[in-house]
Amino acid sequence: GTRLGFTIDNGKIHNVSLGQGQEVVAEHAMEVAAAEGHWVILQNIHLVARWLSTLEKLVEHHSLESHPEYRLFMSAEPAPSPETHIIPQGLLDNSIKITSEPPTGMRANLHGALDLFNQETLEQCSKESEFRCILFALCYFHAAVAERRRFGTQGWNRSYPFNNGDLTVSVNVLQNYLEANAKVPWDDLRYLFGEIMYGGHITDDWDRRLCRTYLSEYVQPEMLDGEVSLAPGFMIPPRMDYEAYHQYIDDNLPGESPHLYGLHPNAEMGFLTVTSDRLFRTVLELQPKESEAAGGSGVSREEQASQAVLDEIIQQLPDPFNMEEMMGKAKEKTPYTVVALQECERMNILTNEMRRSLKELDLGLQGELTITSEMEELSNALFYDNVPESWTRYAYPSLLTLANWYADLLLRIRELEVWSTDFVLPATVWLAGFFNPQSFLTAIMQSTARKKQWPLDKMCLAADVTKKTREEITFPPREGSYVHGLFMEGARWDVPSGSIADARMKELTPEMPVILLRAIPVDRMDTINVYECPVYKTRTRGPTYVWTFNLKTKEKAAKWVLAGVALLLEA
Repeated sequence: GTRLGFTIDNGKIHNVSLGQGQEVVAEHAMEVAAAEGHWVILQNIHLVARWLSTLEKLVEHHSLESHPEYRLFMSAEPAPSPETHIIPQGLLDNSIKITSEPPTGMRANLHGALDLFNQETLEQCSKESEFRCILFALCYFHAAVAERRRFGTQGWNRSYPFNNGDLTVSVNVLQNYLEANAKVPWDDLRYLFGEIMYGGHITDDWDRRLCRTYLSEYVQPEMLDGEVSLAPGFMIPPRMDYEAYHQYIDDNLPGESPHLYGLHPNAEMGFLTVTSDRLFRTVLELQPKESEAAGGSGVSREEQASQAVLDEIIQQLPDPFNMEEMMGKAKEKTPYTVVALQECERMNILTNEMRRSLKELDLGLQGELTITSEMEELSNALFYDNVPESWTRYAYPSLLTLANWYADLLLRIRELEVWSTDFVLPATVWLAGFFNPQSFLTAIMQSTARKKQWPLDKMCLAADVTKKTREEITFPPREGSYVHGLFMEGARWDVPSGSIADARMKELTPEMPVILLRAIPVDRMDTINVYECPVYKTRTRGPTYVWTFNLKTKEKAAKWVLAGVALLLEA
């Protein structure tokens, strides 16, 4: 604009930031500019959804017989999902579209982080070598935390809006602290960066641990001697000039891979599998809904498929548990018995809802009832092999398709049937088979507390991984319980060494051997050479957190924190 003689100062650019009440200002600016050949910039048009149809008409109106130098620029944020697109198609069709995409990959992100500074920045601190060293490490840290988001929940449990401001403010703080202290205050700096600047965005405790671990690995006194590597084969460079740092990145940064973020290459496979699965599911849902009436019977392909699935589910669905009879059988209300009764009750609620909704839909498909929107949603879910929303409300978290989910449900019911016949604890318990696994884990502590007269609030669970599979366990342990059906993501369990080891390629969630869970006093808990491993119900992580198991490790626990290692109850 300046080069062509258009500036805000000479009145040839009208800059309008849209929001409440700014529509009139924008309309006036467009009228003046169209007549006199000025430029108009309308910012954040997504904030005025109701006015967009008017804007579309104005753009069309002013495109005819307006001044040849009249130009209109508009900016908007991308919509978070396809359903929330509000920009009229006419505006999109008639404009030249430019999207500002964040850089992808470590190299682009690292160059982008370094571009926020210049040679003057490097020279403004009296402790030059310390300042430059930590600045470079911070740029790498910033690139790593931003780019780690693309690995889904194995990267971060939740997605956080880390931005360039976090990095520039951190560098200002770094300069102030180095100037104010004779020695480098390492702990203070790590706390400020990890708990306040970046940690201020973070709401999940496990993500906060990850952020702290990155900083303790990257920002430490050894970095000044060039002994700290930011990624395998990529050391913190010696004191250099600004341009030389850019050159150092181009010459020495290894090729793009999950290793650059401390993750295993399997993390990328998992993330790409989920993405392609979502893509194919979307393509399937875009198929035309109505097919030609099958054989002239007027029944659509969807309805035929839904009817077949519906019949199959109803045929296999077992009868509900007889709670009165079970209450009578359970003479002694031990913690385990209470858990079994609660689980049977919740299973009844779920199966009753399934039976009710399926019978209702059956009558609807046969024309005996009017099809409601709820029935239609159920029918669509059965057709697309999704678990219906009306069932998930009463169910447990799961990412399985309907066919697998139903097979899994029948296994859970069978497990409960076996347990509730005599209420004797099975030799090994399928931990994933519970609606509420926490209640069973608490029951282990309660029964030990009663037996040994220990206070419950001074106890914790010790997880000892055995060398046995489920089939090899024939008797329950004298104390605690054996559990099976857990999977490890991000690493694997090495049976011979009895510790966590690097995952094998293409084995995304290897199964764990049977684990013995015992309740012990907190002060007897092993804290040396262990990794505090979170246990989640599904790959969604975050809200599906169950417990923390301390697992043995021969390597530094930090390695497994950066690799996002967790135990899952559903592979």
